Amino acid sequence: MLKADYYTQPNELDQLMFEKLVPAEHYLRKVKAVIDFESMRALVADCYSADMGRGAEDPVLMIKLGFLQFHYGLSDREVLQDAQVNVAFRLFLDLSLDSRLPSVGLLSQFRTRLGSERYQALFDAVVGQARERGLVKDRLRLKDATHVIANIAVPSAIRLVAQMRARLLSSAELYAPEKVAVETERAAEIRQATADLNNEERLLHRVAHLRELVTWAEDLQQNLNATDVATDEPRQRFDDALALAVKVLAQSEDPEVPDKIVSLVDPDARRGRHGRFYKGYQLDVSLDADSEIITAVDAPPANADEAANAEVLVQREEAAQGNDVQAISMDSIGFRGSVLRTLQDPEGLGLTVYVPPQEWNSSSGPYFTPEHFQLVDEGRVCICPAEEETRTRNRNRHDTGWKFYFPPSVCVACPLMAQCMQALPAKSGRCVGMNDFTAEYRAARVLAQTEAYAQVRKEHPKIERKLAEIIRYHGGRRTRFRGQWRVTIQYLLTALVVNVKRIVKLLSPDTASRPMTATI
Repeated sequence: MLKADYYTQPNELDQLMFEKLVPAEHYLRKVKAVIDFESMRALVADCYSADMGRGAEDPVLMIKLGFLQFHYGLSDREVLQDAQVNVAFRLFLDLSLDSRLPSVGLLSQFRTRLGSERYQALFDAVVGQARERGLVKDRLRLKDATHVIANIAVPSAIRLVAQMRARLLSSAELYAPEKVAVETERAAEIRQATADLNNEERLLHRVAHLRELVTWAEDLQQNLNATDVATDEPRQRFDDALALAVKVLAQSEDPEVPDKIVSLVDPDARRGRHGRFYKGYQLDVSLDADSEIITAVDAPPANADEAANAEVLVQREEAAQGNDVQAISMDSIGFRGSVLRTLQDPEGLGLTVYVPPQEWNSSSGPYFTPEHFQLVDEGRVCICPAEEETRTRNRNRHDTGWKFYFPPSVCVACPLMAQCMQALPAKSGRCVGMNDFTAEYRAARVLAQTEAYAQVRKEHPKIERKLAEIIRYHGGRRTRFRGQWRVTIQYLLTALVVNVKRIVKLLSPDTASRPMTATI
């Protein structure tokens, strides 16, 4: 329950200590002057009961502690220890010299209480304050991502199955203790009996046992549903363990299954590639090119679609700020037809997309390319340079276009065959692939030849420097927490801290007169 008032007026001694010990140019004094933390109280008020429970710690104090923690790279315990003796911290936190601090466990509870949704609102509030001061423009967003390594030890396949088996049995013990005791003994017997076998055989025995346990647990779940057992915390833990066991079993039986779980400690982490393979998440960021303030941030699993996530970032910003972004710059990973179409759609985001075009090798060699063919009848008919038509077609393996096949009887008598192909295939005529996104690719290549594109590409390194700042100075390469929603909180807080640094710098007297806006 929130209290009516948390502010305690500093006494004369407090004010004297702050004045003498905290320099006027101290960074935290500048933050306190330019960022309105008090307005954030309303954003988290609905996380508390109006008339039930003990009096809660001041949420603004907790938000500020989180800011200090991520700015200075401190743990929960360290930030409270420093706040106890650091006068600048107490000035920033609006604490007198006699004010007590919350217990260390409350910081973790506060993050859990707010969740990623409220921290997203806090991040958006800081961006909104920058917009109110005229810092953030809508001209151009720079988008890029980097890899984030999960805070886990990646187990072997055998260990993963064994851990899953133990977790499933533990979660079911409340509902079937006798069965769990029997299966626990059986797991120990399997471990002893297979000790001298090779790893593949040991894995097979454990997978077979897990398969039996999943079948039994699914029956148990149905019985619990039939008896209308309340969905309390133990039941939720059992349901979650069973759902996770099904996934682990599926990937153990089929190595090619997508979206593999790499750890039960952090079941949201995934295997991805960023130069080389890693396990963890992505840090995906959208940056205002004029102010270099981060306007949106996301932390999807490592195997997420980085290019398609550009839509998520822009939509998230526009929904929070009510603005209309005009253009976006991406690396060559964004040169994909479906992404270009989604971002450029006038009925949707309507963005101008600056992306380095990729040139793919054509299998036609010196012969007619797909550009020499034309589609009519809403793309159902393909006409070749000799003005012959075909309707025979099927989708390509990537489902990004059609393959049209001309009959061999037409091609063998064609006067242009020498310009179309080297030799007639044994069972068909010319096959030509027509991509669904030809117009988008052509437009992106044309844009890449303009002066505006050249200017934007000169600005793009700003986002790379911003990511480097997060990684180098704020420990962004590795996650502090486990679970995607907690990792998202980590990077929302980190981005908030980085934004506040930038806002303070832009509003400082020595930088206020510098031009921020570039023209393209």
